[in-house]
Amino acid sequence: MVEIVFDTETTGFDPATGDKIVEIGAVRIYDKMRTDDPRDTFHVLVNPERDIPEEVVKVHGITNEKVKDSPIFADLADDFLAFIGNAPLVAHNASFDMKFINAELEQMGKPALTNEVVDTLPIARRKFPGARATLDALCARFEVDLSARTFHGALLDSQLLADVYLHLCGGLQHGLTLGDQKSDDENGDLEVNLSSLVSSEIRPARSFPASEEELKLHSEFVEKIDGNFWQN
Repeated sequence: MVEIVFDTETTGFDPATGDKIVEIGAVRIYDKMRTDDPRDTFHVLVNPERDIPEEVVKVHGITNEKVKDSPIFADLADDFLAFIGNAPLVAHNASFDMKFINAELEQMGKPALTNEVVDTLPIARRKFPGARATLDALCARFEVDLSARTFHGALLDSQLLADVYLHLCGGLQHGLTLGDQKSDDENGDLEVNLSSLVSSEIRPARSFPASEEELKLHSEFVEKIDGNFWQN
């Protein structure tokens, strides 16, 4: 089974208020296994055709200068769609990333994605109730190396999330590599039933501003960021 683990970096919280994607990273996994084949990796910086706020640059390190010569989303959309195909999509706080991808597609006149979606955030919260469920916290729990992570980059975060996802699914154990996996019986205590957490239908991004009730979007965005400047 092929799955796509992906992440986006953006100019802000909500495409309905004009925020855009500035980076997309994705990796393919096969039957809960990662590969070292570069063909199983997708990474691109995106020109958002708008300014990137300084407070957001502090999170992902992507400046206006860095993306000024990058393609706009419309010029790379077909490559991204070809990479993901019909495979299930795995993301952390997936509604955030899907909202942005579908908003960009809608602006091009393309339909929203209908891929199944696996959100690792509720999976982690269900498996470890009361514990922090940020990507950094999960990497620490599963001893996934964070030494290369100085900013929130879409490709690196996708690679880290892929390892976390495999741990959540019981595919990895502490201190083991993919080649050292234990048997299904030994992994039984880590198995997670994902079926109830997979969405087969994704609604198109909205074209109207968020209501006050939906200001929880801010806190959802913060879930993607460990130790960020919005948290006290």
